[in-house]
Amino acid sequence: MPRVRSQRSGPGVCEADYRQGLSRKSKEIMIAMNDKRIETITRGLEPIALIIRAEYDEPGIQFFTPGNFSQQVAYMKHPQGHKIGEHIHNLVIRQVLYTQEVLLIRSGKVKVNLYTSDKEFIGSRILEKGDLILLCGGGHSFEMLEETSMIEIKQGPYTGENDKTRF
Repeated sequence: MPRVRSQRSGPGVCEADYRQGLSRKSKEIMIAMNDKRIETITRGLEPIALIIRAEYDEPGIQFFTPGNFSQQVAYMKHPQGHKIGEHIHNLVIRQVLYTQEVLLIRSGKVKVNLYTSDKEFIGSRILEKGDLILLCGGGHSFEMLEETSMIEIKQGPYTGENDKTRF
């Protein structure tokens, strides 16, 4: 089986960060966090996935994706009474070149098979209730090991079969 780099650390690092180099802040955060509840999977310089296990539970706000990612993933935990001020999000024109998707497992158990962009199988992971995965590159397939419900989040608009290549 081809070697896959599985990095268990802080912020997930995918997409352009491997091509362009990590920012200083990202490097500091990565070094500061060594958490087996968070797994970044890459193949060489190609990002594949970020998994945040259900057990992750830290106070404050933690972004797991770099700022240049087209899909942002963060975890927030605040005490009772904490407020997030009123705000709106501004109209910003963005260009999305590849679809990234997030799956949140609500119940059950699912096997995720991971592939490179060249359609080469590199490994599998089992996700269970409460786990979250960001599929940030390469390819993937799923096998439900139990009856499973999950929520999928990805960028739009959806263009049907033009959005994917089946193999």
